[in-house]
Amino acid sequence: MNLKAIGTKAERELIKMFWETGSWIAIRAAGSGCSRYPSPDLLAGNVIRKLAIECKTTKSTNNIYIPINEIEQLEEFSKRFGAEPWLGIRFKEKEWYFLSLDDTKQTAKNHCISTLLAKQKGLLFEELISV
Repeated sequence: MNLKAIGTKAERELIKMFWETGSWIAIRAAGSGCSRYPSPDLLAGNVIRKLAIECKTTKSTNNIYIPINEIEQLEEFSKRFGAEPWLGIRFKEKEWYFLSLDDTKQTAKNHCISTLLAKQKGLLFEELISV
């Protein structure tokens, strides 16, 4: 399975998780990352909240690097749409962690999220939807 297919599968898994709550819904933004306009991977919401989520998954157990421009696009979309920006991170097919953009570590070209940072600062799915 290529990287794009792996990412798409992970995004669809999250969509299912939101729908199965009974009170949240979600859609996948097809073409996110290749559009000339900013768009997150997923939009999720209920009657109270709207979330814009950039999803990243890796077989690694160490770090995920997200290019600065992807974070900037998520921020711009979220601000204009009125949604909360979140990063959905999953290491080596473990549980999902959701991080605020303020909780990432920025390097010269990327935002870096380690497994330790995700566990310390991230919210699990159940925590994200109950906030």
